[in-house]
Amino acid sequence: MVKAVLIVFFGIVSFVQSSLLRAGETIMVFAAASLTGALSEISEHYKTQNNVRVSTVFASSSSLAKQIINGAPADIFISANQDWMNRVEKSGRIERDSRFPLLANRLSLIAPSTKPESLKLTNIDSILTALEGGRLAMGDPDHVPAGMYAKSALESLGLWQALKGRIAAASDVRAALVFVERGEAALGIVYSSDTVGRPDVIEVGKFPRAAHSPISYPAALIRNRISPSVRQFFRFLQSDDARVIFLRHGFSVP
Repeated sequence: MVKAVLIVFFGIVSFVQSSLLRAGETIMVFAAASLTGALSEISEHYKTQNNVRVSTVFASSSSLAKQIINGAPADIFISANQDWMNRVEKSGRIERDSRFPLLANRLSLIAPSTKPESLKLTNIDSILTALEGGRLAMGDPDHVPAGMYAKSALESLGLWQALKGRIAAASDVRAALVFVERGEAALGIVYSSDTVGRPDVIEVGKFPRAAHSPISYPAALIRNRISPSVRQFFRFLQSDDARVIFLRHGFSVP
């Protein structure tokens, strides 16, 4: 009888200690700026279900990749393209077998919602007219994935030479979105997911998938940062529950 009571007692103590440890743990996720809305919702949902805090850092994939390479305390990295994930992997910071193709996306041409006119993406004259002498906002094509995809698409459609002098290069895709929302840019190129829940902008054209390399969001665990809670959240990102939220925010699954 005494032995049975002791077993139950120590079982309860072990459970309480485990719960306190989980409650005090913070999972650090470095993620592309375009994931801000979706991942914030997923993190909050996960916290309420599991009593584990998820802290998110959103910026351009290039900025986050450089920080991780230099030792930033990320547990999980989600990039908006393969290139920046490749660089982090080459640095030896990624758990080799953890890399996973989490999401996909499309590129959209947007305008302020006060000008809801659809544009032909192959007609440079209509695009120049819509610009009204103003700027085309997009991520910096030198390092921001959305800008890199956008430049590739514009080149593929024969539009880059006519537009490259009118580019307003933004630090990340969300900054390009804000330029258009505020009317500081007449047009912008963002991910299709960026337009969800943003009433001040409207999609006036969607770039064909063949105009650029596939938009892929690889996710990976960071070496020497993998606790059971981190691994569990990483699995949750690949679950049906998380997928429903991603889809609602305009992403697609590879």
